Amino acid sequence: MTEICGQAQELTSEQTKSSRAMESQAGIFQIDPLQDPRWKAFVDRRTDACIFHSPGWLQALKSCYGYEPCVLSSTPPCEPLTNGIVFCQVRSRLTGRRLVSIPFSDHCDPLVNDSEEFQQLLDASIRRVERERLKYLEIRPINFAPRLAESFAISSRYFLHRLDLDHSEEILFRSFHKNCVQRAIRRAQSESLGYEEGCSELLLNQFYKLLIMTRRRQGVPPQPLKWFRSLIRCMGSNLKIRVALKGDIPIASILTIADPKKMVYKYGCRDPRFNHLGGTFLLLWRTIQEAKAAGMREFDMGRSDASNLGLVTFKEHWAAKGVKLNYWRYPAQASGFCPEYAIKYVRRLLSVMPDAPLGMLGRLLYPHSG
Repeated sequence: MTEICGQAQELTSEQTKSSRAMESQAGIFQIDPLQDPRWKAFVDRRTDACIFHSPGWLQALKSCYGYEPCVLSSTPPCEPLTNGIVFCQVRSRLTGRRLVSIPFSDHCDPLVNDSEEFQQLLDASIRRVERERLKYLEIRPINFAPRLAESFAISSRYFLHRLDLDHSEEILFRSFHKNCVQRAIRRAQSESLGYEEGCSELLLNQFYKLLIMTRRRQGVPPQPLKWFRSLIRCMGSNLKIRVALKGDIPIASILTIADPKKMVYKYGCRDPRFNHLGGTFLLLWRTIQEAKAAGMREFDMGRSDASNLGLVTFKEHWAAKGVKLNYWRYPAQASGFCPEYAIKYVRRLLSVMPDAPLGMLGRLLYPHSG
């Protein structure tokens, strides 16, 4: 108990003693979710928690990018946590200092019991932004929105798709689009595609080569290989790389992360020369079958940009239900990293860049873009 008490700190700025007293009176405390064992216990018992709240995901962010995680809670030291909102402190000379909940996550709900608790913790977060003169605060909630919406701006708009697994495997298969999904799965099965899963260096290299290929088509750099190695190390057996092969040739791959409640599809990539073989469809169906057999209740298919109607439609063909997902940023006038007018020119350049410089660009940029 003494150890737990020592790991909980009142919310402070190291440079400002007056704010320390003010936050103490407000009853808001800061903890380190990687050191305080209460955080993992709290996340494990919350039905609304996900992999992006987990110490494993937070440790991977810290190990790869140096982001420091912190949790704000109204729970006093030495008591079991009853609420919390988790952030990472991103410090960059290129893009500024800011709080993000959570970098590179699709979503990250505040773990609170009602809107009043959410607003209390959000107000404390805003005070910290102002006190430490941070560039902005960003939150990525599914079920909550800031009360004073005029003080915030929607920085990004997405759809989040999730498939309910509380049905038999036969009913799930019949719910998929007959021509676009069922037929593709049967085609993949008739082609006798190979299937391998795990987190070996071989599978990681196969996945990463396909990822570079896919990210080039999308006009964006790939995440650093170091990031995936950090995830493998920190997420352990919950992470799987799944690869579909035609003979000895990897044609599609996905990366999934599981917890006892749900399966999360986080990354996907493919070789477009083999699209007609249905490799990605086979991988997703095998993942759904595995999640169903393990007693999971949900398959999280991740976010889709609201303007990417093709990806939205693809996920809807799997009978996944979509909900609007807005990222909120305070203050409302805070700007992002890349101007919109420059994006199309950057994507055009990246689409023709060789593998080595494209990978190097990812290693240089991603630490600044969380």
